[in-house]
Amino acid sequence: MAVSVSNRANAVTSAPESEAVRLWLAFVALLVFAMVVVGGATRLTDSGLSITEWQPLLGAIPPLSEADWHTAFEKYKAIPEYSIVNAGMDLEAFKSIYWWEWSHRFLGRFIGVAFALPFLFFWLTGRLRGSFALKCLGVLALGGLQGAIGWYMVMSGLVDRVDVSQYRLALHLLTAFSILALLVWLALEAGPSTDRIRLQTLTDWQRRTAWALFVLVFVQSGLGALVAGTKAGLTYNTWPLMDGKLVPSGLLAETPWYLNFFENVATVQFDHRMVAYVVVLLAIAHLASLVRSADDERIVGSAALLAGCVVAQMLVGIWTLLSGVPLELGLAHQAGAAIVIAATTFHLNRITRAGGR
Repeated sequence: MAVSVSNRANAVTSAPESEAVRLWLAFVALLVFAMVVVGGATRLTDSGLSITEWQPLLGAIPPLSEADWHTAFEKYKAIPEYSIVNAGMDLEAFKSIYWWEWSHRFLGRFIGVAFALPFLFFWLTGRLRGSFALKCLGVLALGGLQGAIGWYMVMSGLVDRVDVSQYRLALHLLTAFSILALLVWLALEAGPSTDRIRLQTLTDWQRRTAWALFVLVFVQSGLGALVAGTKAGLTYNTWPLMDGKLVPSGLLAETPWYLNFFENVATVQFDHRMVAYVVVLLAIAHLASLVRSADDERIVGSAALLAGCVVAQMLVGIWTLLSGVPLELGLAHQAGAAIVIAATTFHLNRITRAGGR
């Protein structure tokens, strides 16, 4: 056992035991959480196509004069969403959707600065080094890529559509959740060595279910993005049945068959429901197993937190569906998804930091 603990300790020696680094990473994780919520508001208010250009630097400056506003509005009038969905919209209504999208992009720029400048300071002062510094640099690069992915998503709605592609929306959301998970993980790794878990009785099944939950939560988040992108949440607003049936009609009506899992609203919503049940049941079973056997209450605590979060998220999802996806509940459900991502990352980190049997 001593050898196992020693090897595990050596694996994290590049992580700085610095409260400042830990707080910095946690703060940026909170900013990413806020970014996810603002992104949800941008989507739910149909504001995402209001800015039709991508200017990484100059785009931080909003319209400053009435002439600037009219110029931005004329550019919006040139895309299909205006002519098909919002024809007749006045300038004041345009400003309301413009500010949502501008806020979303501005927050993304702010997050980049909030990460890059402290990263440079900590690296120059020697608080970030080795593989841990490279991991942080990788997160910074992924954040830059996320900006490009966001524009790639917006581009899909500027020519032949009145909304963005659900595929690109899913990519954008999953990249955001990946960044959030990485930040949470690195913040935990930057904690003091006294936080290392010493656990004697963790079974292979418990380790595997922790990993399975982590993967399934990401899969479920991707399915949620498909529900949002296809507006499947506006259909079948009943529970637990869909149109009076456990398995709705038309589940595989599209051809070729595989498109049903991405473009058929019945199939997309059905899959999201079914995976939710699997995640909840697995989280509860995982917690029950740890309650019976784990000898470190911190492991049980993080498993209980995860199980509570996924149950709450499912209940909010049902409430949102039954209510026809109002803005407030839609935002709560998207925020809940980010919280579940953080909770499953937190628990998996504790599992992987635990000593062997």
